[in-house]
Amino acid sequence: MGVLIEALTPSAARAAEPVLIEILRDAVDSGASVGFLPPLATATASAYWRTVFAALDADARLLLVARRPADGAIVGTAQLDPAGKENARHRAEVAKVLVLRSARRQGVGRALMEALEEHARRRGRLTLVLDTREGDPSEALYASLGWQRLGVIPRYCESAGGALDGSAFYYKLLDSERRHP
Repeated sequence: MGVLIEALTPSAARAAEPVLIEILRDAVDSGASVGFLPPLATATASAYWRTVFAALDADARLLLVARRPADGAIVGTAQLDPAGKENARHRAEVAKVLVLRSARRQGVGRALMEALEEHARRRGRLTLVLDTREGDPSEALYASLGWQRLGVIPRYCESAGGALDGSAFYYKLLDSERRHP
């Protein structure tokens, strides 16, 4: 599936809130370890997205969406959270890479990650970090994109069934040259 990647403005993100809520709910319901447990209440999802909107307002976060070219429907999201500390202006965290179940394994996650890396380069954020639940399919994606696995913290996150799972931490050092797809 080819997708169009777009950085949402704060107003566009607010307008897309119902869709963003559904993407987050789909991820949580499918067992993704993204900070929430099922069933995810609409009010909880809305409160989360409103914190994202506030960060967008403050120019403290980047929110990308992946759209199907045929109808413009949003099928995935990803965020880049630049470090705010004075000695960390070269660093950012990748967060909430979410792809609808119906669009998974079609290159959407890869397209979002590549676009995030390009945005990070343009902003001088050359050290990127992320974490994901150990053993999730996302690990293969990150490794295929050149991310380095740093290690695993055991019993880091709780799953829907109550198990305490390890979280794998990754980093990627970007070069300062702008890359073109």
